[in-house]
Amino acid sequence: MTGKNTIVVGIDGSESADRAVVWAARTAASRGWTLRIVIAVDPPAHLVADEVAEFRAVAGSRLVAAEVLARESVERPEFDVVVEAIDGKVVEVLMAESKAREAIVLGASGLGESDSGVLGSSAVALCAHGYAPVVVVRGRSIDGRPPAYGPVVVGVDGSAQNQSAVGVAFDEAAQRNSPLVAVHVWSDVNLAQISGVPREWASIEASEEALLAESLAGWQDKYPDVEVRRVVAQDRPVRVLSQLSEEASLIVVGHRGRGGFTGMLLGSTSYALIHTADCPVMVVRGPGS
Repeated sequence: MTGKNTIVVGIDGSESADRAVVWAARTAASRGWTLRIVIAVDPPAHLVADEVAEFRAVAGSRLVAAEVLARESVERPEFDVVVEAIDGKVVEVLMAESKAREAIVLGASGLGESDSGVLGSSAVALCAHGYAPVVVVRGRSIDGRPPAYGPVVVGVDGSAQNQSAVGVAFDEAAQRNSPLVAVHVWSDVNLAQISGVPREWASIEASEEALLAESLAGWQDKYPDVEVRRVVAQDRPVRVLSQLSEEASLIVVGHRGRGGFTGMLLGSTSYALIHTADCPVMVVRGPGS
């Protein structure tokens, strides 16, 4: 299956993947999209034929369970769901799946997780290189399911690359009938300790507010019904966005930005949020990135 109007969720049988299935199912059903559930099948080389067959059977049973969960998670269980087991390594399979899709959805652990239970390496790779927006479903839950209500929060840094994330955030807010909280944090360091900076705050704040307004202007014209709340702060981006994630239904960030370290494949703010935010995080690549 190719084309847009399809959201893909990668599973591995973990509880984290189940939460991702719920999030993806709710999103697909509410928008009339197709939900595509995939599992990568990469049997260890040391397995004999019977063990490989059992390995594949387990993958098949996980797909069946995921489809049942997806349909139980929505009010319209007859929405389109496609399941497929695909031979290959997880990153390669999901990277190919990310082409011409609305989004790739993953759990906050699994799919290559370490023994410590931190975010899987596959998810980090997809956030850095995936063609479609990548959603890492993490954070607080209600009855084991991700939050369905709350504002959409977007990090705005004023760069051209960031405009893709801003546009996606506006669309997400419109689809959810939720307010959009646009956050612009103008400093990665605590400049309050530097002599003279507090006295200049008023003029700096006005300049940064103008930058935020300029970044949002065209999108507000396109989405006039979206209520926009603006936040300008002198702080570290991760700290501000993490605090807002406690009430948000989704955080949207660019995969790189002014807060990233030179040479990093995934910006430092995006990387931190997919590990620590208290709600699902969507990472959006800009054009040419």
